[in-house]
Amino acid sequence: MTIIFDGKKLRDKILNELRLKIANFDYSKRPRLDVILVGDDPASKIYVNNKRKFADKIGIRSYVHTFNNSVSEDAIIKKIKEFNEDKSVTAILVQLPLPEHINKYKVINAISPQKDVDGLTDYNKMKLYSGGTPFVYPCTPKGVIKILDENNIKIEGKHAVVIGRSDLVGRPLAQMLLNRNATVTVCHSKTESLSNITKTADILISAVGKKLIGENMIKSGCVVIDVGIFKDENDQTTGDVDFGKVKSNADFITPVPGGVGPMTIASLMSNTLELYNKSSRL
Repeated sequence: MTIIFDGKKLRDKILNELRLKIANFDYSKRPRLDVILVGDDPASKIYVNNKRKFADKIGIRSYVHTFNNSVSEDAIIKKIKEFNEDKSVTAILVQLPLPEHINKYKVINAISPQKDVDGLTDYNKMKLYSGGTPFVYPCTPKGVIKILDENNIKIEGKHAVVIGRSDLVGRPLAQMLLNRNATVTVCHSKTESLSNITKTADILISAVGKKLIGENMIKSGCVVIDVGIFKDENDQTTGDVDFGKVKSNADFITPVPGGVGPMTIASLMSNTLELYNKSSRL
């Protein structure tokens, strides 16, 4: 029988645990998350409002700093440096994407690694890719690993196939799986005979953003993690996996929506508290 993962249930469990921990802090000393939002992209606004809603719910002080599309790169970096120097700021998040005239790598790397809640600065990536320990792990990959662990899905020795090589998900997740002693294959847009590879996966993770994985692309008993999320031609939210057809052949599968997405939020809140605890020891 296929297990269909309930991301909202695990998210709420994690957030309640965090809420109980944060409740012990004086309000003025609670963790603080500052989000920079540039432009008026509707999806970005929804994501940011969602993050703020859950932060407020568990007692994290959250602030959204909005800039118009014409803001200069220097102005954003200046604001980040102010947050770096402000001891009351625990965590800094720059909502992506940014306008084309802003170099996202310069902006991200202006964030102090100790306040880099997404784990995207070069310092934290170097720590991860060298087998070390970053201040925090990127939110979505961390959420995926949490899903596997919470459901007692063995990683060590298993063949994990990751489809997608983005800096946000594919690359860091592949490294995190390697660090847990999985055998990892990374596939991407130039991969030939994709289905021949996916059929060998014990754990298949797709993070592409288009309908890609059909029923004939997995082996029986596979664990399927769908990170992709987008609107289809009928304006319905869906993922990379043809859920209705694939689920019967998998032992475990995450739906879209309601699977990995809630775990990304849980990881963001967990990372904020983790940075807070680490800052007190610096």
